[in-house]
Amino acid sequence: TCHTLKSTNTDIRLYLTKKLLPRLEDRRKYRQEFASSTSFHGVHKIVQTQSSTRRVLWLLVVTGCLGIVIWQICSRFNYYFSWPTTTTVVVQHVENVKFPAVTFCNLNRFQAHAVKDKYFQELNGFLLGNQNFSIKEFTRENGFYLNGSTLLECEFFGKTCHPEDFEHIFTEYGNCFTFNYNDLPARSVSLSGRGLHLLFDVQQEQFTDDPALGYSDAGITFVIHSPKEMPRFDGLGLLTPVGMHAQVAIQQLKSIIQEYPWGECKPDIKLQYQDTYSTNGCLQECKAWYIQDWCGCSPFILPGNGIECDLMKSYNCVYPAIHDIEVKGLCTVGTHNSTCPAPCEETHYPTTVTYSSFGGENAIKYISAKLKKSPEYIRQNLVTIDIKYDDLSYRITQQQKALTIPELLADVGGQLGLFCGASMITIIELLEYIFTNFFWMCLFLLLKAPEIPQWNNPSHDQPTHVEKKKRIQEC
Repeated sequence: TCHTLKSTNTDIRLYLTKKLLPRLEDRRKYRQEFASSTSFHGVHKIVQTQSSTRRVLWLLVVTGCLGIVIWQICSRFNYYFSWPTTTTVVVQHVENVKFPAVTFCNLNRFQAHAVKDKYFQELNGFLLGNQNFSIKEFTRENGFYLNGSTLLECEFFGKTCHPEDFEHIFTEYGNCFTFNYNDLPARSVSLSGRGLHLLFDVQQEQFTDDPALGYSDAGITFVIHSPKEMPRFDGLGLLTPVGMHAQVAIQQLKSIIQEYPWGECKPDIKLQYQDTYSTNGCLQECKAWYIQDWCGCSPFILPGNGIECDLMKSYNCVYPAIHDIEVKGLCTVGTHNSTCPAPCEETHYPTTVTYSSFGGENAIKYISAKLKKSPEYIRQNLVTIDIKYDDLSYRITQQQKALTIPELLADVGGQLGLFCGASMITIIELLEYIFTNFFWMCLFLLLKAPEIPQWNNPSHDQPTHVEKKKRIQEC
């Protein structure tokens, strides 16, 4: 039985060898045909040239060109995986430019009569006696308000505007008011040098802040920002003191940043309480999350729908928490792996501000008679702000990939064609040649290799020198 099985295996190997494994002459012919017909230039010169000297020279030429190609391709791949970028700046002139949102706040946040009774109380005693005190409602009811007595003039591109055209929001300055909030209705200008004109009465005698806490200025602070984003003050707001006229010339700058690893933006990041992603909105939500986790409440000036922090929690937990967040760097911005990476698209409004004293003597007398206020009151309380576009254009600063996939392939193809005359067809020919020889080698190992140990087996007849040479050639 064993002898029959062994004989059967031998017959199968012999059959497969004759049908699948080509003869030595056929394999030589295949190699000759590949060398003479391949589109890889120079190879057929090495094979077909009869002169040994020319054959060596062509071998050196082909080898040198192949080395240069490999070096160039490796350098291009190294350059691609360094994620290079270029930055382009385009100035686009248009007939109409969308007007930004502008948020205004009074530097004196609270009405004097609302805080005078609390000012002289001990802080701990006040906190213990007013645990249900709502800072949010107190600010809403007793903070700065916008009506006909505080907004004396409002004009946008020749049309009168009113306090109702402003949206109330909370910031670190208490009650603030945003013009062109959320771009509803959409406002644009079609002429440079004209825009938003405002005249405020800050009413210093009605509003106050404690100078001992650093609130020593009087006037209006404002931030120019995208209508889709929340304002960011943090000491970065523009300031117009009382008795001054501010002329603000703005430009529109759009920034487009590539996603990681070319740039630092992450296009899939979303905010919970805002439709448009911004680093400022992300920072606010990050702080709100930590405070909610640590204190079990949400400050009214931060986004969220949790329970409002009362006075005790604000004093004992929220302020220390904000300090820890800033000191420990728990909410970071900038890079792709930070808490709040850079947005992929962002609109800035670079400003140029010039100031002048509010009106001459004749103007002061005219306004004094019109408002029935003394000239001293005019100088101590009125603020004029004009915001307009410098010109009807916007700049786009775009970060672009310095080398894209199609450009990389074109570069590699150009190097192959320049030095070797090769193309994608050549690569397919090489792959076919390698695969074919690999297939033959596997067949040989499966069908012929089991017979090799028999060459030196004493129990069998030793093959002659010619047979050994033939088997080695077949291998």
